[in-house]
Amino acid sequence: MSRVLERPVIRFVAVAASCLLLDAGCGSHGPKGPPAKPQVTVVTLHTEPVALTTELPGRISPFRVADVRPQVNGVIQKRLFIEGDRVAAGQQLYQIDPAPYDASLASAQATLAHAKASVTAAQLMADRYQSLVEARAVSRQDYDNAVATLQQDQADVASAAAAVRSAAINLAYTKVYSPIAGRTGRSSVTEGALVTANQTSSLVTVTQLDPVYVDVTQPSTTLLRLKRELAAGQIRSAGANKAPVQLVLEDGSGYDQPGTLQFSEVTVDQSTGSVTMRAIFPNGADLLLPGMFVRARIDEGMRPGAILAPQQGITHSPDGTATALVVDRDSKVVLRNLTLDRAIGDKWVVTQGLAEGDRLVVGGTQKVQPGNEVAAHEGAAPAAAPAVARSAD
Repeated sequence: MSRVLERPVIRFVAVAASCLLLDAGCGSHGPKGPPAKPQVTVVTLHTEPVALTTELPGRISPFRVADVRPQVNGVIQKRLFIEGDRVAAGQQLYQIDPAPYDASLASAQATLAHAKASVTAAQLMADRYQSLVEARAVSRQDYDNAVATLQQDQADVASAAAAVRSAAINLAYTKVYSPIAGRTGRSSVTEGALVTANQTSSLVTVTQLDPVYVDVTQPSTTLLRLKRELAAGQIRSAGANKAPVQLVLEDGSGYDQPGTLQFSEVTVDQSTGSVTMRAIFPNGADLLLPGMFVRARIDEGMRPGAILAPQQGITHSPDGTATALVVDRDSKVVLRNLTLDRAIGDKWVVTQGLAEGDRLVVGGTQKVQPGNEVAAHEGAAPAAAPAVARSAD
């Protein structure tokens, strides 16, 4: 009897368990809804006027450098300047012992006087023989010999005169002058040092620091862009193929005097594709020193309808292509290819690919792909930065 009751109980338990499983698996709470949309942060872009300024890094170079070397042999008697002082062009720097050259000049002058005396005697002889040969008192051969002697003595006079000039030049070279105006460096010799003509080491170096050059190296594309803007009038001209430029020093302060950037006489480096442009700045106070790192700033005018896109919304592919994600009117993500001009602060100036009113994705980009429907939330645009631009070339 107990076995007969046991089977209905087992069947009931199995049915109950099946119902519990069905209830759990079939969703007793009803069907699930659609998945939530990814959330992204966007910034709505607007056109605005932007003052474009390009900074070109460079270094100070002296305007002129002169290595002063002796042109005659001798012993240094005096040094006539203080190291580091300014000197004028033509100012005497050293005195080499002139005694040997004084003697050489005196000897050359004596030789010249002797030659002139010989010419006088030969001239008298030739004149006397001329009258005698006409009277047939002397032979024609004697007269010709007298004329030849006169011409030889005249040649000796010319040679002696040249020797006098040479001796005078060597004597003048005992005074060593500065060929340019500038500031002197350290002297390599002191009084009593023996120097030789055309020696490889210089006595002192004179550097002209007013004005100075600022040499800036940039890609050739930057040069072409600046030349186009100069020709179009966007950059104010400072003369033929020149533009005014300001200088920013190493500590970030501005130099109080403007300079001139020259676009002429540039050569493209074949290995790097870059060019070196040269700016000239006045330097009356000697504030700018050779080797100093500076930045030359060029005002490129105002762009009235520029699009400034936050940099966190712009990505670059390995080949350099700039792209951005934009949320369209249907709340779908769209990929845009961009053309960038330059960076101003923490924003890019976009010339193609974005327009007024576009909603640029600046947050949550890692969670979405083009074509996804998203929930866009407007984010705060980054604070405007000073309009100092660097090229996107």
